[in-house]
Amino acid sequence: MALSPSDIERTNPAGWPEVALELFDRAITVEYTSLTRAGLPIMMPLTPFLGEDELSVDVSTGLTYPAKAERARRNPKVCLLFSDPVGSGLSSPPIVLVQGLATVRDAEIQANTDRYVRLALAKLPAAYKGLPPFVLRRLPGYFARIWIQVTPTRIWWWEARSLDSEPQHWTAPATTTVPASDPAPSGKQPAAWLEPPADWRELARHAIDQLEQRDLAWVGSDGFPLSVPVLDVEQVEDTLRLRLGHHVPANPEGAACLTFHAHPETFTGQENHTFLGTVQREKDDYVFAVERALAGFSLVGNRVSRSVHFLRNIRRLTPRLASEAARRGQPVPTIHLPSA
Repeated sequence: MALSPSDIERTNPAGWPEVALELFDRAITVEYTSLTRAGLPIMMPLTPFLGEDELSVDVSTGLTYPAKAERARRNPKVCLLFSDPVGSGLSSPPIVLVQGLATVRDAEIQANTDRYVRLALAKLPAAYKGLPPFVLRRLPGYFARIWIQVTPTRIWWWEARSLDSEPQHWTAPATTTVPASDPAPSGKQPAAWLEPPADWRELARHAIDQLEQRDLAWVGSDGFPLSVPVLDVEQVEDTLRLRLGHHVPANPEGAACLTFHAHPETFTGQENHTFLGTVQREKDDYVFAVERALAGFSLVGNRVSRSVHFLRNIRRLTPRLASEAARRGQPVPTIHLPSA
C-alpha cells in the first residue's frame, strides 16, 4: 500500500517553522500566485506537496496547460497561501503565507508524471475512486506534469483567518540556494483552452453566495506577490468591497487578484473562480475594482456528472499532449500506476 505524504518522517533540513512544515505536508489546497509579463498577480488553488528533499514546497500544472509554470520561469517570484484547512486533518492550523523563488522542472516529463501519479493518488484517493485502472492509464493529458518547486525565502503565520494578531515571521538563511529552472521549451506556448465567462457580475454573485474560501493577492514593493484571506465580500455595482484582517504583511494596493474556491472534506471535486482587477483602501475596507474574470476549471455535482465533465475536458486537452512533449524534445509519457 502506498504511503500518504503525512506518513513519511520529516527531517526539516531548511529549518522551517514546525507549524508550517506540517501544513505543507498535509494541506489539500494552497493558493499559488505567479506574475504575468506585465507584473500582474494570478492566483489559483493547487494541490501542494512537500519537496522530495524537503527544501521546497511543490505544486504542479499540466503539461497541456503550462501557463502557471511559464510565468514562474520568466519571473520566479511567487507566493503560496495556506488558508484552507479543509481535508488536511489538522485541528485549527495557522494561516501560513510563503514567499519564495520558483524552479520549473519539465526536462524529464516521464519522471514528473510518475511522481504526480504516485503522490496524487495517495493524497487525494477519493478523487480517483471508481475510475478503473485502464481509464487512469488513458489520462496522460491530465497526469503529464510540470513541477514548480518553490524555495521559501520568507514565511509569515497567524493563528487565525482574522489576522487579529501580529504574525510570526521566518526568513531563510543567507546561505539558501535556489536551483535554476530547466531551459524554456522551443516554440510558442499554447493558447488558453477555456473561454472566460461573459458576465463576471453574475459569477461574482454566485461565488459570494456559495463559496466560503476567499483570498486576495497583490504585489509588494519588492516585486514579490503577497496574499491573505478575505473575511467578507460585498458586491457594490462594479466593485467588490473586501474586509481583511488588521495585520496584513503589507498594504494591498494596485493590481490584484481575488479567488473564491471550495472543496469537500474528502476531496472529490472543487469549484474555483478568479477575478482580476485593482485594489485600494477606503477607510476600514478595501475596494476591489473588477476588470474581468478568468476561465476556471471546476468539478461540481454528483459523482457521475463530475466524472463526465472531467473526462470531457481531458479529451479536449489530449491533442496538445504530443506537441507539448515535442516542444521539450521528449516522448509522450506513459501512466504507471503504483502497486497496491
